[in-house]
Amino acid sequence: MEKQLISSRQFTILVIFFTVGTGILIIPASLALEVKQDAWIVATIGTILSLLLIKLYITLSNKMMNLSLTEVTEKFLGSFIGKIISLAFVLLTLLSSGELLYFIGNFLQTEVMPETPPVVFSILFSFIILFAAYQGIEVFARTLEILFPIFLFVFIIFLFFVSPQIDIKNVQPVFEVSIPPLIYSVLHFMGLFSFPLIVLLMIFPSAINNLESGKKGFYIGIIVGGFIITAFIALSILVLGVTNTTLRTFPSYTLAQRVSVGNFLQRVEIIMAFIWMVTIFVRAFMYFYASLIGLSHILKLKEHRPLILPLGMISIALSQIVHANIIHSDQYNQQTWPLAIAVFAILLPLLLLFVAKFRRLKNKDVDSDIKNV
Repeated sequence: MEKQLISSRQFTILVIFFTVGTGILIIPASLALEVKQDAWIVATIGTILSLLLIKLYITLSNKMMNLSLTEVTEKFLGSFIGKIISLAFVLLTLLSSGELLYFIGNFLQTEVMPETPPVVFSILFSFIILFAAYQGIEVFARTLEILFPIFLFVFIIFLFFVSPQIDIKNVQPVFEVSIPPLIYSVLHFMGLFSFPLIVLLMIFPSAINNLESGKKGFYIGIIVGGFIITAFIALSILVLGVTNTTLRTFPSYTLAQRVSVGNFLQRVEIIMAFIWMVTIFVRAFMYFYASLIGLSHILKLKEHRPLILPLGMISIALSQIVHANIIHSDQYNQQTWPLAIAVFAILLPLLLLFVAKFRRLKNKDVDSDIKNV
């Protein structure tokens, strides 16, 4: 199959959409429950620390030689161990793709069409993901270029109309939270916000046409995405208050329902639904695409498209069994997911860098011995 490339601008937009992901709907409630009015501080700290994570990924990308994460894992760690780790990564991303389909079905049934079974939404949304996967990463990236100005415009309009309802007392007193829950909440935030960025190493740097600009785009994307998430968290607390934010499953959607300008601009929560559907589409696609490309590498297939339909059917099935209810989903995202994704987001890159360093030193020693002979 012909190699597909995307521009650094397209990659930056992809990073922004990916980091926002599901966070604009589910992060405000979970963080407010843990650290109350200091949730926006947690998001700010988490965004800053995420820049260090990006530095780690860029350092690893310099050793990847235009290979994807699964390819470089097998190359550095050997065929057997590398395949096992790659397969575990593929299973996690495929499971995550199914989980996001669950989120879509749950959200649309809860807030939009309560009489429609969630599986209907999962199937319809999966068709879009499968079609995008069939078209490839280039077409997907061009689509994001079209959607980004609309997303940005809607976001600014939303901020403008919600701002008059801000009550600064809702975030006082500042820094009331103690250190242990603060640290836990930062890790929880990063587990949903930046740890999943390891998935982008399936296309970075192998599918970027200008690597140096792509590196800058990685940083810019995480900063812009962090600002958007922090803005939604802060607005949820400033407008709804801590109690209402924690009691709502989707506080950002509730926030949009509060917008009312005169008697002519009301019920604009569809704006929030549009923003969230776009961002979750990007994250769901990247999880699915990573599992698709990763599995094709493991099986040594030259063409990944024959795997699209089978994996798509598996992800739909997973969406129906991954969570029994929203309570199980919340527990999974707070306790299990951060640990599982941290293994691949932090430990795996560090291991690959260590092996790359060791191999370089070993090669230097061999060259030195040859010269001495």
